[in-house]
Amino acid sequence: MIGFWSRGWKHFFQPPRCLALSCRAEASYSGRVKICVFCSSSDAVAPAYFEAATRMGELIGAQGHTLVYGGGKVGMMGAVARAVHGSGGRVVGIIPDFMHRKAVAYEKCDQLTVTADMRERKARMMETAEAFVVLPGGFGTLEELSELITQLQFGILVRPLVLVNTLGFFDPLAAVFQKFYQEKFAKPELGQVLALVADPAEAMRRILGFVPPNLVSKWFPSDAPG
Repeated sequence: MIGFWSRGWKHFFQPPRCLALSCRAEASYSGRVKICVFCSSSDAVAPAYFEAATRMGELIGAQGHTLVYGGGKVGMMGAVARAVHGSGGRVVGIIPDFMHRKAVAYEKCDQLTVTADMRERKARMMETAEAFVVLPGGFGTLEELSELITQLQFGILVRPLVLVNTLGFFDPLAAVFQKFYQEKFAKPELGQVLALVADPAEAMRRILGFVPPNLVSKWFPSDAPG
C-alpha cells in the first residue's frame, strides 16, 4: 500500500480506510517504465545526496527502465543520468533553451529535447513519464513536486509519485503537509497517493508495485462546486 509516511511520520500519515488500494495484479506496473526524476542541479550538496542520485540511476538502468529528466549534466541531475547510462539504461533529457545555451546539457542523452521555456519543459516531462521520483532539491524541485501533487489531487494525473527522504530531507515538508490537513486546507486522504521512502531501492519497489488509488473529491462538503 502506498502512503506518504516514513517511520518518523507514520502516526501522521496512516492510510485511510476510504482510500484502501485494490490488490488487482493487472494494475501493477510491469516491464519497462519511463521514470521521471526531479532533483537538484547543485554541485555543492553533501555527498550522501549524490550517492542517492547515483543509486537511483543505477537501479533505473539495471532494470531496463528509461530515465526522463531535466537534461542537465550538473549536480544530482547529471549523477542520475550518468548512472543510468553506466548501468545500460536509456536517458531522455528535456531542457529549456536558455539552459541549453549555457552549456549545462547532458549531450550524451539518447534523446535530448530543447523546449522554449521552463513551463513547456515541465509539461513535456509530465506527459512523457509513467512514474515520478523526487530526490532532494531546491525551489525548482519543490515547484515540480507541487504541480504533481495538485494534478494528483484532481485526478488529472494518476501515476506513482515517490519522494526519497535522504538524510531526512523531506521531514520538514511532511510537517507542512500535516499542517495543511490539520487546518483543512487539504484532505488527509491525499497522503494516500504519495510515498515517502528511505532509499532508492524502496522507491523502485513502490513504483513497480503501484496500484491506482480510489481518489476522493478534493473539496470538503461545504465548499464542493455546484
